[in-house]
Amino acid sequence: MIQGSIVALVTPMHADGAIDWQRLDELVEWHIASGTAALVPVGTTGESATVDVREHCAIVKRVVAVAHGRIPVIAGTGANATAEAIELTRAAKDAGADACLLVTPYYNKPTQEGLYQHYKAIATAVDLPQVLYNVPGRTACDMLPATVARLAEIDQVIAIKEATGNLERTREILALCRTPIQIYSGDDETFVDLVLLGASGTISVTANVAPVQMAKVCAAALAGDAELAHDLNKSLLALHKNLFLESNPIPVKWALTEMGKISQGIRLPLTELSPQYHQAVRDALRQAGVLN
Repeated sequence: MIQGSIVALVTPMHADGAIDWQRLDELVEWHIASGTAALVPVGTTGESATVDVREHCAIVKRVVAVAHGRIPVIAGTGANATAEAIELTRAAKDAGADACLLVTPYYNKPTQEGLYQHYKAIATAVDLPQVLYNVPGRTACDMLPATVARLAEIDQVIAIKEATGNLERTREILALCRTPIQIYSGDDETFVDLVLLGASGTISVTANVAPVQMAKVCAAALAGDAELAHDLNKSLLALHKNLFLESNPIPVKWALTEMGKISQGIRLPLTELSPQYHQAVRDALRQAGVLN
């Protein structure tokens, strides 16, 4: 069981949008040294929407190879076409990923039955542990607790990344699931309370820039030390907020560039962080102690 601070890993790119493989390798090594519990390549933060299938599979393969079993890799393999999600999940399994993260199908707005059949089809096709991912603010598709409870009965479904930021939603999932399911926060601003409520950790954007700090906060929350967890989290509060001043991963990639961890590079239709937000993100990095 994976517990702790899991990073929703960015995909470093050169100025022309080409993937920066050397910087990707360096990020993986940095996270392993920093106490990050697991890596999630090619999720939303990894610009899954703008890398092609060949690149997507290559990124997962590279991260698995560099991690080399030292840290679990949960490959982002979601798609709004079930057949494509199966293809990406098969490729992740072949690459040696430990699990996959499957966002709810976006744009086409399936019913709850459609969601159930989507995930069931993937589980039937590929023998790889699944982490469901519910982020209705991005997908226009909300996977309800009753559907999560149904899916939890499928052997391959082991967890859900719940990104609504609604603690009551988590309580409802826990209450409805007859088969235990791990819950990971997908909302940095509320993750401490979610872990204290019983979640296994967080799949975090903030962890990209403050991996050591996020690992410590998660450890305190998992130990049930609410006072220490909230106290350690205080220095990260501005990051949790300011890394979403524009659409993710725009601010976090700018922040990593400011820290010297990656080069400037992001793919259209996303653009670099607007200048009016530079100081706010820079101040948040300093408050967290990750930038001088």
